[in-house]
Amino acid sequence: MLNLGDVARLIFDRLEGWVKTAILYLPNLAVALLVILLFNFVSRYFRRLVVRGFDRFSDNLSLINLTGTVAQLVVMTLGLFIALDVLGLEKTVASLLAGAGVLALAIGFAFQDLTANFISGTIIALQRPVEVGDMVDTNGFMGRVVRIKLRSIVLDNGGGQTIEIPSKDVFQKPIINYSRTGERRIELTAGVSHLDDLSKAQRVAISAVKSLPFIRTDKPVEMHYKGVSLELIQFLVWFWIDPAKIDSTKALSEAIKAVKKAFDENDVLMLFPPHTYDLKKRASESLK
Repeated sequence: MLNLGDVARLIFDRLEGWVKTAILYLPNLAVALLVILLFNFVSRYFRRLVVRGFDRFSDNLSLINLTGTVAQLVVMTLGLFIALDVLGLEKTVASLLAGAGVLALAIGFAFQDLTANFISGTIIALQRPVEVGDMVDTNGFMGRVVRIKLRSIVLDNGGGQTIEIPSKDVFQKPIINYSRTGERRIELTAGVSHLDDLSKAQRVAISAVKSLPFIRTDKPVEMHYKGVSLELIQFLVWFWIDPAKIDSTKALSEAIKAVKKAFDENDVLMLFPPHTYDLKKRASESLK
């Protein structure tokens, strides 16, 4: 049976062994600390280099900062592994690597949507199918892009509200970008009476739209008749605008007013399907 003196001696021997081991490891510990401090300095400098490099071809601050942070963490992780190796803790390094792999796998399963949005947002930021200021139509929403984040795209719908669409939905579904080419074709749909001269109506409508100041002069203004019903003869007027200079809704409104005014001045009746009371037709029938 151990007495108090034997217990004290065992404790003293153990502490003495730890102290000797610590003294032996002091040089390695100092080197490990120097390695960590060195890699800490290098990681910060490397982060600045990465941010400065990405800033040259991307204006997405979220992506730039995230890339810089990831680069810094990679360098710091490398320094930590080297420091552990200097201390002779190779098994600890292997355990950390295995644990990191399991942790990454668990996080991937737990946050699938978040991971998908993150990856999609990164690809969108690199490929740039949309940019801030573009007028786009995607996922059933139309608006101007006001912010591109890694997790989502924010649109201004022009009605006082913003719409935030997850990046994976924007990446996986079609995007109509009205601003990419710098031009957009607007379609005005209406009709004329059966008693009107169609050639005259065509000339008047084209002339009225051409006179508008926002119409692109390098693109033709066209009018085509597309259908006949009991009440009217339907037509289309196609014209092109620069979406950066005028909103499509305003352009269409101004075109309708111009065509209506020109038709009134030239005694052409403008009708809108499907239920328009044709005064010309009724007047002609009353005279028979």
